[in-house]
Amino acid sequence: MMLRELLARMIEVGRLSVAIRSEPSFTIGAVPIDMPQLDVAIRLKDRWAANLLALDPEYQLGQCYMAGSLVIERGTLDSLMELIGRNLKRRPGAGILGRARELTAALRARTNSLGRSRRNVAHHYDLSEAFYRLFLDEDLQYSCAYFTDPGMSLEAAQAAKKAHIAAKLDLQPGAHILDIGCGWGGLALMLARSADVYVTGITLSTEQLRVARDRASAAGVSDRVRFALADYRQVAGRFDRIVSVGMFEHVGAKHYRDYFGAIDRLLTDDGVALVHSIGRKDRGPGFDRWTQEHIFPGGYIPAVSEALAALEETGLWLTDLEVLRLHYAETLRHWRLRAAANRPAIEAIYDARFYRMWEFYLASCEMGFRFNGLMVFQAQIARDVASLPITRTYITEAEQGLHGARPRPQPKRAHARRKATAPETEAAQC
Repeated sequence: MMLRELLARMIEVGRLSVAIRSEPSFTIGAVPIDMPQLDVAIRLKDRWAANLLALDPEYQLGQCYMAGSLVIERGTLDSLMELIGRNLKRRPGAGILGRARELTAALRARTNSLGRSRRNVAHHYDLSEAFYRLFLDEDLQYSCAYFTDPGMSLEAAQAAKKAHIAAKLDLQPGAHILDIGCGWGGLALMLARSADVYVTGITLSTEQLRVARDRASAAGVSDRVRFALADYRQVAGRFDRIVSVGMFEHVGAKHYRDYFGAIDRLLTDDGVALVHSIGRKDRGPGFDRWTQEHIFPGGYIPAVSEALAALEETGLWLTDLEVLRLHYAETLRHWRLRAAANRPAIEAIYDARFYRMWEFYLASCEMGFRFNGLMVFQAQIARDVASLPITRTYITEAEQGLHGARPRPQPKRAHARRKATAPETEAAQC
């Protein structure tokens, strides 16, 4: 049987038992003494599912789990993902079917026109606000948290992430900030609360725009925080600070020059930008076919070298680069556990198939950050070599001030006060 032969070649760590329909199961591997969780049993509903899994395991694992044709009878999806992750070095290359799918996915991942970007964003981010509230933190932060302590709650780690980013922006009174890919507005609102600044947030999601505007109004800061439906390529004006969290992954490799060119065009002479993005530790395909099809169409995960090569062409300075390794794995673990606790509510909004799709997405991404070379990088960018202090001490001091550990250090300079303006449509100016 093809599947049995494949698993025999692949599994070196852990034990996997496989049954097809009502037939007796076969078992590959052994349970490590120090990793008892790596003992998993699955059942496939028929031989067709088994053959598909053998021919294209990377794509069909998610397909079979989402469809319910693969059921875990011993262990959990998390333990299955860990078993796979610990054996990734022995995974087979893609077959003919897999290579054909990879080629199609690669073409989709490279190009994101204005229209396609809007459609891609709508596919994922225009899902129900009520759904996202079932697994995200209270502030609706949908990007990597920052776990300064392993025992932190998700809320505390997301607050630490926002403080870390704000500190790197070196905020000055009166500054005008552009938030590219502002999500549901949490970071923009936090920046406005923590410093005397104006923020313009842009998104391509109509649902996120609605929520962000409602939150700004409820907080009484609509005069200082504006949100708009706009693409980064259509924004006009100059900004003292630019922040972009969890958006670069959606740009597409073909548009990296457009993205950093926009930062170059929009940043003031003494401005600072902070780009927070998922990345890879080495060159790779930059996408996962199943995830691209069902979760993030048009998504592409760059190697850091790919991003920096595009940045270098602008002439801007890379003033600081930080790699967060396991922080996103922990973030995804929190999201996965919260989603599991709210499974009935999620299935009530959508259905059981949707829940299995989302569960697989969260578990497989967590596996990618633990075992498959994924991480997060934060690139701080400036036009002027002297725009920022020459040591990183100011970051620590600002973070402590934002957390209330000590008063915020007095700013070194102040920008001329200007009122933020935001476009009402994607074609208007910011």
